[in-house]
Amino acid sequence: MDTQKPYIRAVTPEDAEELLGIYAPYVEKTVITFEYEVPGLEEFRSRIKKTLRKYPYIAAVKDGEILGYAYTGPFVGRTAYDWSAETTIYLKEDKKKMGLGRFLYQGLENISKAQHILNLNACIGYPEKEDEYLTKNSAEFHAHMGYSMVGRFHKCGYKFGRWYDMVWMEKMLGEHPEKPLPVIPFSELNPENF
Repeated sequence: MDTQKPYIRAVTPEDAEELLGIYAPYVEKTVITFEYEVPGLEEFRSRIKKTLRKYPYIAAVKDGEILGYAYTGPFVGRTAYDWSAETTIYLKEDKKKMGLGRFLYQGLENISKAQHILNLNACIGYPEKEDEYLTKNSAEFHAHMGYSMVGRFHKCGYKFGRWYDMVWMEKMLGEHPEKPLPVIPFSELNPENF
């Protein structure tokens, strides 16, 4: 019996094994990620540490179990893009269609606004024709969350012997002033902001 509602907390490098357990099936069985090989535990832990230097890496937790996670990261990586961030989300295979994606993305949006980030961007695998490895569900989820389609790259990803497209979607979080406030690293935010 469920004893609590899900809550969001910041991920730590010590969560790497549990998060990798969520991510691995996406690598092995889908084209949701274009990664071919499941990263090793230390590599995955290193990715978490790198992200947390500036960006949020959060988990939805219920009864001590991580149900899914999401994070942002640099969009392109040049200084002029500081006010934009790329989003990523993964849920446990048996925890989809429960509102967790919305819950995590709302958390990311709140944190991003507190950081003074103005644009969120999502890079999404997109099938010409849906198959057992990839559907249009991710793009539909992002559209439902208020993201707009801004570009499509054709047959740019090859996995499981098939070519797949990739789309970019974006969501504006606020006005774009003449002089934007400096971006605040996630580590400097009060956890009560999310």
